[in-house]
Amino acid sequence: MRQILSTKLHIPPPQPKIVRRSRLIKYLNEGLHRKLTLTSAPAGFGKTTLVSEWIVNCSRQVAWLSLDEADSKPTQFLVYFIAALQTIAPQIGAAVLTRLQSPQPPTINSLLIPLINEIAINSEKFVLVLDDYHALDNHDIDSAITFLIENQPPQMHLVITTREDPSLPLARLRARGELSELRAADLRFNSDEAAQFLNQAMGLNLSQEDIAALETRTEGWIAGLQLAAISMQGTQDASGFIQSFTGSHHFVLDYLVEEVLDQQSASVQTFLLRTSILDRFCGPLCDALLADSVVSGQETLQCIEQANLFLVPLDNERRWYRYHHLFADLLQQRLQQRQEDVTELHSRASLWYEAEGCELEAFQHAAAAEDIERAERLLEGDGMPLVFRGIVTPILNWLNALPVTILDARPTLWVWSAHASAFIGQSNVIEQKLQAAEAALQRGVLDDRNRDLVGQIASIRAMQAIPRNQVNILLTQSRRALEYLHPDNLPIRMTATWTLGYAYQTQGDRTAAIQAYTEALAISQATGNFMNTLAAATCLGQVQESQNRLHLAAEHFWQIIHMVGDPPLPYACEAYLGLARLSYQWNDLEVAQEYGQQSAQLAQQLDSVDTPALAWILLARLKLAQGDMAGAAAPLAEAEAFAQQRHFVHLMPQIVDAQVSTLICQGNLAAAAHLAQSQNRPMSQARVCLAQDDPAAALALLEPLYQEAEAKDWADDRLKLLLLQALAQQALGETVSAVALLAGALAMAAPDGFIRAFVDEGPPMARLLSLAAARGMMPDYLTKLLAAFDSEQQPAEESTRLIAAQPLLDALSERELEILQLVTQGLSNREISERLYLALDTVKGHNRRIFAKLQVQRRTEAVARARELGLL
Repeated sequence: MRQILSTKLHIPPPQPKIVRRSRLIKYLNEGLHRKLTLTSAPAGFGKTTLVSEWIVNCSRQVAWLSLDEADSKPTQFLVYFIAALQTIAPQIGAAVLTRLQSPQPPTINSLLIPLINEIAINSEKFVLVLDDYHALDNHDIDSAITFLIENQPPQMHLVITTREDPSLPLARLRARGELSELRAADLRFNSDEAAQFLNQAMGLNLSQEDIAALETRTEGWIAGLQLAAISMQGTQDASGFIQSFTGSHHFVLDYLVEEVLDQQSASVQTFLLRTSILDRFCGPLCDALLADSVVSGQETLQCIEQANLFLVPLDNERRWYRYHHLFADLLQQRLQQRQEDVTELHSRASLWYEAEGCELEAFQHAAAAEDIERAERLLEGDGMPLVFRGIVTPILNWLNALPVTILDARPTLWVWSAHASAFIGQSNVIEQKLQAAEAALQRGVLDDRNRDLVGQIASIRAMQAIPRNQVNILLTQSRRALEYLHPDNLPIRMTATWTLGYAYQTQGDRTAAIQAYTEALAISQATGNFMNTLAAATCLGQVQESQNRLHLAAEHFWQIIHMVGDPPLPYACEAYLGLARLSYQWNDLEVAQEYGQQSAQLAQQLDSVDTPALAWILLARLKLAQGDMAGAAAPLAEAEAFAQQRHFVHLMPQIVDAQVSTLICQGNLAAAAHLAQSQNRPMSQARVCLAQDDPAAALALLEPLYQEAEAKDWADDRLKLLLLQALAQQALGETVSAVALLAGALAMAAPDGFIRAFVDEGPPMARLLSLAAARGMMPDYLTKLLAAFDSEQQPAEESTRLIAAQPLLDALSERELEILQLVTQGLSNREISERLYLALDTVKGHNRRIFAKLQVQRRTEAVARARELGLL
């Protein structure tokens, strides 16, 4: 975060000989019950002076922000906006300031929400003044101020001073009675005020006729009256001067400024003209510009202030000043006419600002001096380039204004222009700039500096490949970047290492991804790069989660949550989603719901991220776990629409798997089978086969999948596939195989406490776990898993079956229990086959397995044994 210039927050002190404007102050006081007071008039109508006079005796606390063109960047505007509020409430907006440290901060409107909430809990009434709002040129800021006004807490009153009407819904505010306005007609001096100003404040002795004439000629324009009064000081024929005082405001001002300047000493004229290049200045800065001056800059400033030469103090200590904006414009015009070496003045200002640690101002004056080499050096920063600190718009504006010949001669500038465009999302121009940089590099020698530029170009291309899901480009360009980047270029080496890890993760090479992310995290922590640390830790946690290392993943996700603070940055959405998935797996469904919703809300504040869809998939699984089959369909439909709209094709497999699970739970097996087959999702097809009582077909699908997962060391898929294979073997009556597979799954799942991986498989898994428990397998873990099944609130008879089945050597399957019920009702094998739409031989086969498990020989014994065990 760049350093705050505190003088922008100081309330301008009232001038010693001010004209009291009681009628306007009364109007301002009466408007405090409304949301907004707008003071809009051309330059020189005393807007700032009036408001500063009013707030001296205002009954409320006052926060002040003096705006300039540099504040047109939303991030900088919001930083100063919060800084102004903190002059009356020091803790307000602290969390939002943290969120603004990212290179691509979230939208200003989304940041205003927590800020407005903080204002709302502040019990003290206060006034916030935005002075010189016309200096801003950004529709996003206008939109943000509109949003603020629409949701403005009642204890806040906003005051805007401006030369032109802002792009705010003024008509709507008028209609609602929420707007007070002061216009040029209101601000003009009337005859009494003009007389008080000219004769008392300015020390003239004009007749009533002369005052009226001058007031008429200037139309009450305060700056015009002041310029005229300064010009008349020492004039013998005031009436003659007033008679010759004609013309529009612009011509009058040109004439009077020349008259004022001509009456000043040569040293004062030189001081005024040379310092006019500065937006604001202090004595030492002025000394740097006027290196040969005998009198110090601070003394000259005090003299100029006493002479009423349009100098506006910016603090109570009279250290920092600025010129009246229009006066500064005219001084700059005169400076050009005198053919002063303006570039030398900007160079001196740049040197002074750099020595003071103000790198942005130093860069801006170097650019104004057309010192390309110096501006380029300042742009690159001291270890951390200005672009990577979020200072993008001023740099991009300068680069875009440079001739192509200069950019071609300095390919570094092409690369920084591409970096800046990437930061603000101008993806359509990035490749063109990179190609221009490459063409320029081909005309030079491939020394260390140019090799580093080749690496930077590759790094930018790798980043551009991520939202397009271009994995091959991502992998190739990341490797190229690391090959060419200089070892000391840590910020971009970290980015290239991270994109390489992302490529590995996308390809499924999780071991390589973990290695790359670990290295990227170490670099980002060493350089103190907040956003890079956030990205590396997030991805490292995700890969560890996929490797079933849930506790390690949780540590990284929690690290991110602590880093971003409260309220969290939108970029924390991935960490919240990770914690939601882990909480779900640990069967803490309430916490999973909370984190999942938080993730979805944060993610929707960002562009080009797939997190909202992933969050909706999780929320759908939560609905299924809670027994809300119908409710699961809505978030999945939203996820599918989102993925199609954003062309996130890579999300569709996860969405389809969740949709198939939902259809199976709803009993719609035909639709589930069609969807799984049409989308070529073999694991989901196996689930459908199990639901259709076709375990052999399920095994045929599962076995090659398991071999692939084992070869690639995909721990998450291996666990899922082991569980499904165990269920398939159990359905086939292969108890020994089923228990052996289950044992392998339990060994994988126990260290990190998996629960939902088992519970989501339903009653067949509960019976298999019960069988394993009866054999004394992992008693503590199995007790916990079976307790989770009990908490699912199964029907009473199902719970009885699970408990009673434990003494059995081999639990009955769902289909076997169903057939046993029909046997109890006296149905023949043929009647059962017709009732269940099964082949007669299939029913007989089930009967043989039932008899074997119950250890009986005939039907009547089977019924008696089942009643004894509580299975019926």
